[in-house]
Amino acid sequence: MKNYKYLFLLIVISILGCSNLEEEPIGLLAPEGFFKAPKDLQTMVNGAYGHMQHEDFWGRKFSLPIMLRSDMVAIGDPNTAQRRRDHDNFEVADDNGMITGSWFRIYRIIAAANQAIAGAELISADDNIKNPITAQAYFVRAFTYFHLVRLYGDIPYLDKPVTNSIESGEISKTSAADVYTKIIADLEYAKQWLPDTQPSRSIPSKATAQSYLALVHLTLGDYTNAYNEAKEVIQNEVKYELALDADFQDLFDATKIDSSKEPLFAIDYNGLRNGDQGTDYQPALTGIRADERSGNGGGWSVAVPSLAVYNTWDSRDYRRSVSLDDTGVFGGVEVPYTDFLGKHASIVARPHIAKYTRFPGVTAHGNGRASSHNYSMLRYAEVLLIAAEALNEISGGSAEAHDYVNRVRSRARNGSAFPANVSGLNQTDFRTMVLEERKWELAFEYKRWYDIVRRKLGPQVFGASGLELRPNFSETRDYLLPLPADELQRNPNLLPNNPGY
Repeated sequence: MKNYKYLFLLIVISILGCSNLEEEPIGLLAPEGFFKAPKDLQTMVNGAYGHMQHEDFWGRKFSLPIMLRSDMVAIGDPNTAQRRRDHDNFEVADDNGMITGSWFRIYRIIAAANQAIAGAELISADDNIKNPITAQAYFVRAFTYFHLVRLYGDIPYLDKPVTNSIESGEISKTSAADVYTKIIADLEYAKQWLPDTQPSRSIPSKATAQSYLALVHLTLGDYTNAYNEAKEVIQNEVKYELALDADFQDLFDATKIDSSKEPLFAIDYNGLRNGDQGTDYQPALTGIRADERSGNGGGWSVAVPSLAVYNTWDSRDYRRSVSLDDTGVFGGVEVPYTDFLGKHASIVARPHIAKYTRFPGVTAHGNGRASSHNYSMLRYAEVLLIAAEALNEISGGSAEAHDYVNRVRSRARNGSAFPANVSGLNQTDFRTMVLEERKWELAFEYKRWYDIVRRKLGPQVFGASGLELRPNFSETRDYLLPLPADELQRNPNLLPNNPGY
């Protein structure tokens, strides 16, 4: 049994920054006094989920840079905060506020998961009752580290609660390769113990863990394991209660998403807020400035697609009309995006992202903030595309791989003849096609940057022939973010910083 001093409960888990992780007591409740039954494990895991809904994580500080660093979204409002513009222009310093703000929250999520995993050792209960809950904590830890390792490379890896200043002062970086090994081990545990289905898609299931295993293996270029994991999910789609939503728009309708069978894991907002807890800013950040159509004051025109996205996306693709708004309402009149200039000092004359502004459900604040959206971290459509991409690398020109893409494309047609079924492509052409398919299917869902990194597409997508010209992009620097400066100051063991910073 591990001995550790104090823990913080639910949303108020207050674990300090990574190099200062000694737990400060709130109520001085020792773990052996709290962890009495499996329900207490669930309480701690719920605390980890709660941290995901904070402004520092998926609210905006963590999620917005992932969107801005892709080739599909650029800054619209020229007056927005410099820390945002720096991500868009690849001019990020190690004191960037988006990084220093989110880092702290990320390790709180991990700390809550570690507390649950350690607390499970204090509970005497049948494995079939206890382990499925503990498996949620293993999944949360893997999910969070998977984001971190893709963004930062070598990082501090903590797999147990840190309880004193001596331990915190000894924290150092773990190699990215070792972090991935630990992520896979956590997901394998989760796959073993999580149930086939859950009452909500905000709770991971066996299919969630297995699908993330497929994505992790795809990221590492282990195409055989990526295909095998994805294929098993596909073969068990009925048992796992998975399906593609009939209407692509319903995936981004907060009033309908709860009944969807497509999300595999979602961060579920409920239209409530407590300060920055429970507040997502995606509708505000992506919405049209001063647009009257929403009735909530319009958005802020911060994260706006480049015009090339709109111009190169075939208008016959139903996903385009769901994903983009090319008109706004000002003074009671609907006008095209070409006439947006002059409607507000901070607006830009480009189509805007519509996925988060059109149907946000109940909101607790103006501009769509604190919406009722469920943000799908992974959808079944992506599992089909993972299987397709991986199989093509194993066996180029496979008809099975083509069929997976065709399932996704069938919905995108929405009664039209476009996009057409794919067939007969060789390995090279299929590879290009499936990355393009991911670009359109998962547009503005925080996936594109990770595809750019894993396929090393930077020079191509940020060059003269890409969607965004970003001359500051550096292959030797910008595939990774800098570790936060304040963290390095607290703990010199984490030096040196990533190359170029």
